[in-house]
Amino acid sequence: MDRFDELEVFIAILDAGSLNGAARRLRRSPAAVTRALAALEARVGVRLIERTTRKLAPTGAGAHLGESARRLLADYDNAVREDDQGPLRGKLRITAPHMFGRRHLTPAVIAFLDLHPALQIEMVFNDRNLDMIEHGLDLALRIGALPDTGMVARPLGQVRRVLVATPAYLARHGTPATPHELAGHQVIFFSGASAVAEWRFQHEGRELAVRLDPRLIVNEIDALLGAVLAGRGIGRALSYQVADQLADGSLVRLLPGAELAPLPVQLVMQSGRHLPPRLRACVDFLVRELSALAVLAP
Repeated sequence: MDRFDELEVFIAILDAGSLNGAARRLRRSPAAVTRALAALEARVGVRLIERTTRKLAPTGAGAHLGESARRLLADYDNAVREDDQGPLRGKLRITAPHMFGRRHLTPAVIAFLDLHPALQIEMVFNDRNLDMIEHGLDLALRIGALPDTGMVARPLGQVRRVLVATPAYLARHGTPATPHELAGHQVIFFSGASAVAEWRFQHEGRELAVRLDPRLIVNEIDALLGAVLAGRGIGRALSYQVADQLADGSLVRLLPGAELAPLPVQLVMQSGRHLPPRLRACVDFLVRELSALAVLAP
């Protein structure tokens, strides 16, 4: 293993906080990461990492070496990375929620790849917000407020949480006029959003929680939409997930005046500084393409 590689492994351990996390990020075995750390510690002659029961932490010497290693690797990357004026090369890993990824991100990524044939992009769809460092991700599409992690976000638009039902269901059971009337309706509840069977609304100037007694509980949005479209009850989804059905009339939007504030949709990166040209170009392209989507309108 060359010495630059040892430093890269060391920085991955510091960022991930564990040997296994660094291994996942670098796509290597834990044993290989352990060997690289041992070789580096033998080379410098001091312990660099304190092994605790909960998390690895750098020693004083490790923290100092980490700072120097980051500068050195950044200078090395700047020296060898693709020229801003040349063809984009290398690989990017992007994550997004399943449905948004399939419907909207994939076509945009394919269009970007058509412009840059030397690039490779891996898309990782997951409805959980994957840890970007642990999973080695370059870019994430996030829906909802972001925790204060110091990451950089580029806004794309907004989506809303909307109640929907079929015209046939409403003809049989009536259309609720207030959130309180949902207690008398058949409800299909998506447990992926909350473990508590309730929906929240804006009502008379304040937030209102309505407890539900759902007939059907699902943890997958496609299953919820299938049951709603079959006329089995009222469901709640994000507006982009039901935009086509609302447009063609197969679903009806309920209680729009009681909806909560819209959720932001953003592209998230670990840092806005020293972006590789391939990542910077990809972000700029996706912002242009995805911001134009009608489904991300307020």
